[in-house]
Amino acid sequence: MSEASASDSSETPTPESAEPSALSGLTRYQTYKRRWFFLGVVSLLNCSNAMLWLSFAPVADKISDYFQLSMIEINWLSLIYLVISIPFGIIATWFLDSFGLRCSTILCAWLNATGSVIRVIPCIVSLKNYHFIFFMIGQSFCAVAQVLVIFSPAKLAALWFPEHQRATANMIATMSNPLGVLLANVGSPVIVKTEEDIPLMLGVYMIPAGLACFLASACIWESVPPTPPSMGAVTSTSEPFLTGMWMLLRNKAYIILALCFGGGIGVFTAFSALLEQILCVKGYSNEFSGLCGALFILFGIIGALVLGLYVDRTKQFTEATKVGFCLTTLAAIAFAVVSQFQKQMVLIAVVSSLFGFFGFSICPISFELAVECSYPVGEGASTGLVFVIGQIEGVIIMVLLQALTIQRSAPGPSTCQLQADTTLDWTNSVLLLAGLTCIYSCIFVVFFRTPYKRLLAEGNSTYRTHGTGKDEECGSSASVPDMLQS
Repeated sequence: MSEASASDSSETPTPESAEPSALSGLTRYQTYKRRWFFLGVVSLLNCSNAMLWLSFAPVADKISDYFQLSMIEINWLSLIYLVISIPFGIIATWFLDSFGLRCSTILCAWLNATGSVIRVIPCIVSLKNYHFIFFMIGQSFCAVAQVLVIFSPAKLAALWFPEHQRATANMIATMSNPLGVLLANVGSPVIVKTEEDIPLMLGVYMIPAGLACFLASACIWESVPPTPPSMGAVTSTSEPFLTGMWMLLRNKAYIILALCFGGGIGVFTAFSALLEQILCVKGYSNEFSGLCGALFILFGIIGALVLGLYVDRTKQFTEATKVGFCLTTLAAIAFAVVSQFQKQMVLIAVVSSLFGFFGFSICPISFELAVECSYPVGEGASTGLVFVIGQIEGVIIMVLLQALTIQRSAPGPSTCQLQADTTLDWTNSVLLLAGLTCIYSCIFVVFFRTPYKRLLAEGNSTYRTHGTGKDEECGSSASVPDMLQS
């Protein structure tokens, strides 16, 4: 690649891809500092896309009143992300593995920025009763962008980062998505004090989308580094797309992970989108709901950082994920109980924080685990199919949660503007949420077992090289211990 060569002339590769004790003799594999810039652009894009997804939900009642939309229509502005990702998810998986990270990132950035602009049109042009159509078109563009960027972290980590940094890089890029949800949960209620502030909110969310589009288009020149950082990067996407998909569908461990972790994605998607509606009927304000959503994400990011660093050192992917699933279930049950009471702000805030801390912390680890148990299938395919299954389950869960609500005519403490005369009872819905989390956890803990195929391949390559006495090293010798097999 000529552009890549030109860009490398001013940058000397640094052999920081391994700890000195393990890879001091590294001669073939190198890392490049610009991998952090690539990671930053993907993270910004992921964050911006999540902000656009959830920007309406924390102020759903005000959006509904300002544009004369029903709550069902407002919920569809979030639900469309899940629906779009199902048919486009497989296409995005193929596109990522076929055309590479650079093309996928640039296309994603332009779709995301275009969608953010279309969403503002109803605020500056008189559209009478067509507001919802323009909002849906804008959200649809952003939803297509989501499936391109959400699959990128595992592939970016595999292609640009050494073995001992992969989980951390995946964690940073993956957790930028819930960071965007956090910013939307906090930002939307803060900006929209009155209905007249809604155009300002939509304009503010255009800024990070535009910045990500500029950086991706102008500053990313290559999909892969000139020299791979590990043996895993050399063999990335070693299976053709259709062959890889068939291998995934025949992999028992992968199917269990996809169903259980995908269900967890669905649960967290529904929780984020419906939190304001669940809490407002009990008398809690939009600002408090936004705070709970922010704590949910903030502590999730902290948990993911801690667990990512731990797993990078120990390689205990399966053990960490199983413990995380169990603790997430306990937090989900606690939320189902405390959310039914009034004037329990401290308890709800604490439980929301714990729910995020345990739940989100296993997200990047599970994506890495999906790659490990499905190797040598491409990272885009292995993580993409998990996400598509998660979106399918998310659609089903959100529909079920709304269908299980009960309208009660008795006056209540509701702060929802559209429910002055009636109160929605979400008891059955939150109990279902907790029950599903419990089912997914039990299935995963009991039935999931897998060797870490990618790490084993890298470690075996190292040992073969050392056995022949050649001056080559294809992986980390720390990758081969018995702990890699569960």
